[in-house]
Amino acid sequence: MNKKPLLVAALSVMTVAGAILATSCKKENQANRPVLAGTPGTCPDSTISGVITSDIYLQSCRIYTLSGLVYVTNGAKITIEKGTRILGAVGDHQVGGTPGGGLVITRGSKIIAEGTAAEPIVFTSASATPQSGDWAGVVILGKAKTNWQTSKIVEGISDPSATYATAGDTINTDNSGILKYVRIEYPGYQLSANNEINGLTLAGVGNGTVLDYIEVYKSNDDSFEFFGGCVNASHLISVDALDDMFDTDNGYTGAITYALGLADGNRADFSQANGFESDNDADGSNNTPVTRPKYNYVTIVGVEDKTKASTQNQAPSGTGIYGRAAHLRRNTEFEITNSVFIGYRWGTSLDNQKGSPLNTVTKYQAGVDVFCNNYAEGFNIPFAYETNFSGFNALAMTVGCTSNQGFLVASGNESSLLESPFDRSFVYNFYLGAFSPAADAGAFATNSTWANTWSRF
Repeated sequence: MNKKPLLVAALSVMTVAGAILATSCKKENQANRPVLAGTPGTCPDSTISGVITSDIYLQSCRIYTLSGLVYVTNGAKITIEKGTRILGAVGDHQVGGTPGGGLVITRGSKIIAEGTAAEPIVFTSASATPQSGDWAGVVILGKAKTNWQTSKIVEGISDPSATYATAGDTINTDNSGILKYVRIEYPGYQLSANNEINGLTLAGVGNGTVLDYIEVYKSNDDSFEFFGGCVNASHLISVDALDDMFDTDNGYTGAITYALGLADGNRADFSQANGFESDNDADGSNNTPVTRPKYNYVTIVGVEDKTKASTQNQAPSGTGIYGRAAHLRRNTEFEITNSVFIGYRWGTSLDNQKGSPLNTVTKYQAGVDVFCNNYAEGFNIPFAYETNFSGFNALAMTVGCTSNQGFLVASGNESSLLESPFDRSFVYNFYLGAFSPAADAGAFATNSTWANTWSRF
């Protein structure tokens, strides 16, 4: 591993010439659910910092600490053994301050992090009393298309070097590696307003990358954000994000299949916390590729009642509020099928407040977008559209599909009849009940046991 003059690289107690460390040590005391923060290892612990320029292998018998933002670059590959525990050094929790530890996979480099249900790979805080935003999170930068006019530095990273923080190109088949059975706990860092590192940030990531069985727990911003790219993801869990659970923009065209989002009932972001948020870009332009996420078999659970959803005194800002289970805006397109949205003031909302004349509502009404077999509750309106002039208005979501169902309710789950979605003690609580009208709509909440054993609620 070479050292860079501006970013000191260190990888304690690790072999750096061959990238693969000795594997004779074995992890002890394997555990099934819950594996809350990894199992302590039997080998000497290690600290990783700076820039990694050759292949490395992280073993489950060690505990690793990320000191500052760690960049995997120069085509290097970081391979992480199942059951490995990686800690993010704690930052100062100040906007624009020290972000704490974090891992950035740069363009052309790879991460191979393939855990199992019994032995997930866990990224978590180094603090003995962890809290949201302790460390920066995980960032993957790829070479797939975005609708940025040129390749650009991904948000949330202050490093001015395009070598380390630039995302996007024209290679949609780009492969940034594998994340499978991975938990990312207590991440999130705000460099400045609307300029954050999320729990898992994916920018220009291609469809050669595998994303499956990933949970982000208590992120200090979004749980998952996709800036362009076309990577497909499945079996995603968002728990207690400060802001949005799933955010897609800048030309993202992949599919998200089987996802569960659970809102934090004690805090919401000043920008309004949503389940989905999707924009073509910040200006609502016609830049291509147009953002068009494909959501299928998703369950979004907000808060218990209208009073809580409208309260503006949640931590940490004191002005946080809950918005929409799905906020589709700024000229985005979408395909949403077989999904359930409960516990927000507006179930789903198509927003025409910013962008070109051919905007979100117009395109949906013209049949460009797909919204089918979905169920939504709303404390104010279940299916809405927004304009600058008239605020929120009811919208019949029937174009191309008559099986959608929406209900105005006073309490979450009043009509959807999931088993018990505000009780996280049992994964089956997020299933559709035997007499749920959401099932009649064709929606399909969290099924079988895919969210069990490896996750934490």
